[in-house]
Amino acid sequence: MATDWAADVKKYAPKADDAVIANMVKTYQLVLSKADSALVSFSDPEELKTVRESFLKKKLGLTDADDKLDAAIKEVGAAMKDGTRNSRIAVYYLLAEKFNKLDLFR
Repeated sequence: MATDWAADVKKYAPKADDAVIANMVKTYQLVLSKADSALVSFSDPEELKTVRESFLKKKLGLTDADDKLDAAIKEVGAAMKDGTRNSRIAVYYLLAEKFNKLDLFR
């Protein structure tokens, strides 16, 4: 699947760091290789739970209450509502940026 992940991220974060995006793509290479898992469905509660548990808590190490983390995911979803492709890399970048955790991918 040939996708310009940087373009997906920069649609929502025009000044996004290319090195961070590249490291995210490298980290999530396996997930991104499948069309269905490369995207985030904001209408699927199980998908959102996975984003919260696997990305926000495990990868970013956040310990905030679930409702606060869910609100952040919802906020990112609202920011991306104009798009039909909610790329996992864009979602993860925006969440990492929101929680000041982009350095984990530098």
